[in-house]
Amino acid sequence: MAPSLHDAQISFVGGGNMASAIIGGLLTKNIPKHNIYVAEPWDVNRDKMAAIGVRTTANNVEASEAADIVIIAVKPQVAKVACTELAAAWSKRDTLPLVISIAAGITVASYTQWFKEGSGRAPPIVRVMPNTPALVGEGASGLFASEDVSAAEKELATALLASVSRAAEWVDKEELLDVVTGISGSGPAYFFAFVEHLITAGINLGLSEEQASRLAKQTALGAGKMMVESSDPPSQLRKNVTSPNGTTHAALVSFEKDGFQDIVGRAVKAATDRAEELGRD
Repeated sequence: MAPSLHDAQISFVGGGNMASAIIGGLLTKNIPKHNIYVAEPWDVNRDKMAAIGVRTTANNVEASEAADIVIIAVKPQVAKVACTELAAAWSKRDTLPLVISIAAGITVASYTQWFKEGSGRAPPIVRVMPNTPALVGEGASGLFASEDVSAAEKELATALLASVSRAAEWVDKEELLDVVTGISGSGPAYFFAFVEHLITAGINLGLSEEQASRLAKQTALGAGKMMVESSDPPSQLRKNVTSPNGTTHAALVSFEKDGFQDIVGRAVKAATDRAEELGRD
């Protein structure tokens, strides 16, 4: 039976920005620091982790040998080496830990193969597609589980991601993680680009850069908060602020003439297709 998140021994293989964000979120949930063990080869990152009070090492095996949950947070190109190393070290364990991967583009089938190459058996695996707002505790994540992940382990993964994600959505087909990538994984950049262009438009029409920047950023924050907190869908919120033949109506008509919906649809499809390609590489 899977332990509760509070009682679980949690190991991170890799101590970069996303791992740091998750650890920070776990600590705000009062997860004991001594239950978190981070393996990170780069001494600068390792020292940052040690400074917040979690256990650290440069050795992946040492960090994970007694773990209930192992988060694979390394770059995709080194994931295979890390997994085969861990598998060999876990060969004498009676039960294998739950493995949660936040490494982009690596399929469950690849993980299963790598672990079996190392020890002849594979752990239960959950793939996660987080996004960068997790760094400020406002993430959105998609999750997919291998067939041998139990309901209790799913609850454990959900609880772990809830430390940094306001939305954690399970998908029942692995390829849907590519769509999650196109919506929320890459999505923050779409909003950054839109605000960037709002700022430029304001400057071109006479505002100072500082004024345009403050107004555009706060508008994005306020609109986002309204969407999250309102029971109305975005389409209704849009209608609520659109008076007939008013200023908002004029802007939205301009968007429509330029094919705004198709522009967004093509962009999400491009990101989804690229995620699929990277998964095959």
